[in-house]
Amino acid sequence: MVSLSNGVSVKAARILLLGAVFGVMGSANAASPASVNDQAVVVHFRYGSTDLKPLFALEDRLESAIKSAAVGILDGDEVAADGHDGYIYMYGPDADRLFDAIKPVLASSPFMKGARIAKRYGPPGEGTRQVVIDFE
Repeated sequence: MVSLSNGVSVKAARILLLGAVFGVMGSANAASPASVNDQAVVVHFRYGSTDLKPLFALEDRLESAIKSAAVGILDGDEVAADGHDGYIYMYGPDADRLFDAIKPVLASSPFMKGARIAKRYGPPGEGTRQVVIDFE
């Protein structure tokens, strides 16, 4: 995920910009990434492939679980060019509820075994509480 200097992801900034251009400012979806969804769950995983189809399928299932539980958004991923490892970024108002919603989906994926999951309880920055889980 690429962030601007104020900590807002580029994707969130685009959403806000489009909202301003098309007069959708103030809607929950346009404001969510920048304001309401300041807690995070970031999954660091070993992948071992340059074929991203299994990752995209997992992200579709994660997005569905997040949407069904109404606990936040899946912002995107980063994968090393050689496919060795990657990150998935998810945001919501409550990191614990977000993690509870995605945990069964993560457990169903073989490449999530051994993943390191960070739950961040507030906006990015020094002093924000974070819990790291080794996912078995």
